[in-house]
This record gives sequence, structure tokens and C-alpha cells, in this order.
Amino acid sequence: MLSNQSLEPVAESLSRDSDGLCNNTAAWDWVHTMQPGYMSIICAVGMVGNAFVLLVFCHRRQRHRTAADIYLGNLAAADLLMVSCLPFWVATVSGRFHWRFGKTMCQLVNVVISMNYYCSVLFLTLVSADRYLALTRPLSSPRGVGGRGRQAPWAHGLCLGVWAVGMLLSLPALLFRTVGSFPELGVDACFLDYPHEGWRMRYNLTVNLVGFLIPVPVVSFCTYHICRVLQESRALQGRSCREQATAAVVVERKAAYLVLVVLAIFVLCWLPYQILIFLDSLDYYQVISGCTWAYVLDIGVQLATYLGYSNSALNPFLYVIVGKHFKQRAREVCRQMLCRRKWRKTSYNNNLSTALRYTGCTRV
Repeated sequence: MLSNQSLEPVAESLSRDSDGLCNNTAAWDWVHTMQPGYMSIICAVGMVGNAFVLLVFCHRRQRHRTAADIYLGNLAAADLLMVSCLPFWVATVSGRFHWRFGKTMCQLVNVVISMNYYCSVLFLTLVSADRYLALTRPLSSPRGVGGRGRQAPWAHGLCLGVWAVGMLLSLPALLFRTVGSFPELGVDACFLDYPHEGWRMRYNLTVNLVGFLIPVPVVSFCTYHICRVLQESRALQGRSCREQATAAVVVERKAAYLVLVVLAIFVLCWLPYQILIFLDSLDYYQVISGCTWAYVLDIGVQLATYLGYSNSALNPFLYVIVGKHFKQRAREVCRQMLCRRKWRKTSYNNNLSTALRYTGCTRV
């Protein structure tokens, strides 16, 4: 997210220290020491994991891709873009929030990071809705009418819409992110320079509504009905078609279980940040105040954001651990890559052997 990855919390904390009201210097030193290493791990693991997930999803033939494949592939792309921007903040935080990369990169990096959160929760919503329609409305869903072939174009269009919405919601990062000098801290920082404090509340409201309060109930509704349909279908199966029906239900149950686990981890990773953003809104209206709350918000928002970033690195492991079909596809990709490498090595050895024989025959 955007708001914490700037200098405002640090500046506010130091200003309170100078007034003798609070002393958070030791805590901030701990955050600055812990954050770069933690984000470096997230960056390395997330880049490798999400790149592999994209490879597996893209490796599947176009006509065999389902809407869920397309949504999860776009989710992996959003996560990959986000973790690719973290090295800029690793270097910045290591330098005590001194930004070395110019105003353009300040805006671009933070637009991508902001888009990741909004796009991730919207892609999860689309996946849940797709599972819901496939199980509870089979005749009205694209799968029931025209099969997977007609489902994919709709999925691509919805994904483009999600990226557009994510970009629109991230415009404040493009408009108000700038690089400014803070002589009292001795740094040039990349920070949000809102024209007035009302933009702070607009940001908090957007994060809470679009990023949590609207999509999470929708996904919870879909998940509840998915689980209910799966239980009812299992109970009402006739003995004559039990084996065939069970196989179909098991496939859908595994897909629904994967979506449920990915959603649960997303909520666990980002719920602390949502709570702290809400508390920040209360602080804005002075419903809560004082040194203790200021300390909790300053340090808590930082730590909650790092926890949220870890979601982008955890998703690939969830696909491998929970997604049975994904594991099968991953094995196929690895097998084909190994076979291709072995074929190239064999071809090279054969060509080399032929060349040596030809050289030996023409030797005087």
C-alpha cells in the first residue's frame, strides 16, 4: 500500500520526540533494521514463485484455460509486479528513507504497489464469483451455455476492467507523490503531498470500502453457497451415478477449497492494515488521541503493511500445497523443460559426434 511507505509517520514521530511527549526512536531504529531484510526475502521469494506460477498458467493451451486460470494468472502478474518494486524501497529504507531514484520512479513504483492491492482483491472476487456461478447457476454461467471457450473472452475482458479500475484508484499516487527535502531529517524523501488533509480521509475510505468492506462480504457469500452446494450434491447423489458425479464434485470441491484458502490468507495478511487504517480515520477526527495511539499507528501501520506484502509471496506456495491440478500442471511443465533440455543436450552431442567423424574421415 501507499500511505505508510513515505516519510509522514517518521516525521510525525520525530516531531513528538522533540516536544518530549513520546520517544519512539528505539522502535523506529528496530523497524529500519528489520524492514530491509524482511522485504528482501519477500522480493526474492515472490519474484521466483509468481514467475513460476505465470509460467505454469501460460504454458497451458489457450483453449484449455478456464476463467479461474485467467483470474489467478492475473493475480500472479499483479503480485509479480508488486514484489519487483520492493527493491526500490529496500534501498530507500536502508538509507533512512532517502530516495535516490527521482520523481518519476517515485510515482511509478508507488502506482504499481497501490494497484497490486486493489487488483488482488478484485481478482479474488472474480474467482469466487466464477466458482459460485459454475456450481449454483450452471445453466446461466458461460460454462453451462457454451463451455470454456466462451468463458475465456469474458474473463479477459473482466481482467482488463480490473486493471483499469486499479489504475484509476491509484491515481492519487500519480498525482500527489513527489520527492521533497526534509532538512530536519537530512533526506530527500518520496512522500504523499496531499493538497489538503481531506485527501487523507478519501484514501482511508477507499482502502476500507473498495479493498475490504465491499469485496469480502461478496466473496464470503459466494464461498458459503459454494460449500453448501457441494455438501448438498454429495448428499443427494444417486447410487447409480455416484462414481461419475463424485468425480465431478471432487474437481469443483478442490477448486473451491483453493479459492477459500487463498481468500483466507489474503484476509489474515491485510486485516491488520485495514483495522489500523480505520483507527487512523478515528485519529483524524480526534476520536482517539494521545502518545500511545500515535505510537500504535506509526509503528503498527508499518508492520501491518509488511505483513500485507507477504501475501504476494505466499500465494504461489498455496497453489502448490492446496491446488492439486496446479501441482499436476507444474510437474508437466518441469518434465517438459527437463525433456527439452535433455533433447538439446542429446542433439548437441550427436551433432558434435557427426562433426568429429567427418573431420576424422577427411584427415590426411
